Amino acid sequence: MEAVGRIVDDEFVEFVRYARDVPYNPPPRKYLRDGDNPLECFSDEEFVKRFRFTKETVIGTIVPLVAADNGDKRGLPVPAIVKVTTALRFYGSNSFQIVCGDLIHLNQATVSRIIKVTSNELAGHLLQYAHFPGPGGIRSNQRKFYDLGEFPGVTGCIDCTHICISNPGGQFPELYRNRKQYMSLNVQVVAGPNLEIMDIVTRWPGSTHDARIFSNSRVMVRFENQGLPGILLGDNGYPQLPFLYTPVLVPTTAAEIRYNLAHRRTRNIVERLFGVWKRRFACLGQKLRTKLATSNKVILACAVLHNIAVQHEEPLPPPVEELRVLPIVPVANLRPRNHRGAAMRAMFIERHFV
Repeated sequence: MEAVGRIVDDEFVEFVRYARDVPYNPPPRKYLRDGDNPLECFSDEEFVKRFRFTKETVIGTIVPLVAADNGDKRGLPVPAIVKVTTALRFYGSNSFQIVCGDLIHLNQATVSRIIKVTSNELAGHLLQYAHFPGPGGIRSNQRKFYDLGEFPGVTGCIDCTHICISNPGGQFPELYRNRKQYMSLNVQVVAGPNLEIMDIVTRWPGSTHDARIFSNSRVMVRFENQGLPGILLGDNGYPQLPFLYTPVLVPTTAAEIRYNLAHRRTRNIVERLFGVWKRRFACLGQKLRTKLATSNKVILACAVLHNIAVQHEEPLPPPVEELRVLPIVPVANLRPRNHRGAAMRAMFIERHFV
């Protein structure tokens, strides 16, 4: 027995000597991730694909905009990061609310409230993120616009786009049926040279003409009262005004051809803006199935988020399936001839494009 004990002791001493010389490498620690927290369960690339923003932008910029306490102390409150990512998933995918809720173990009613409240809070910051710059910024924008198409003095480019919505019901639902025969909101946007939104109007139904929306907008009043310098560029759906220039319908001289070419190259920025905007937020390019008041807030919230994405240079998502193109119903042009505007445009062409 003593010999056996001596052998065991010798083996233990040898093991201690070996363990002392060989460094100990512990096994990697297993971290348990919270499946309900998208910041933990998605990589950076997967997060951008699903929510259209990087984690840094969501945590540092978007969450503080909607993290204010809404006064509801009942039950277990939804964390701010879950509210934001749920709304971003809805904006970016336009999925059904019940599907968005199943992904984070919330019911459809809770997701509906999250989208409504979050959109309303984001829309409340519209003037902070979507506005015309100061005098120095406007001069910088005019130089950038001139670099695009060599059109002088451009402050912004204006156009309207239709956002498809469900039948709003009510007393006059057919007002929302546009000339392409689907229900929509006709949204007016003034675009800047960096694809940013400087002004937006969302309250008009789809049957409203672009010119009427502009004539009842605050932008027109500011330009009329010379509160904003420079000029706007619009298509032939708008009247020719001292501060709003449209293309020449039938150019006959070389100067008019050069004017139309410069006009088209410069005004193309607003068409690109609509494409990028609807690619980033698929709910705008497909159909909003929310109530009319909520749909207005969703559009404004997407405008705020788009400008945040432009400021932070967020990557663009892949193209999404476009809305099915329906046949266009011809509409008679009831706008009278604007002889004064045509003469003013002719003087402008003679001064800058001859």
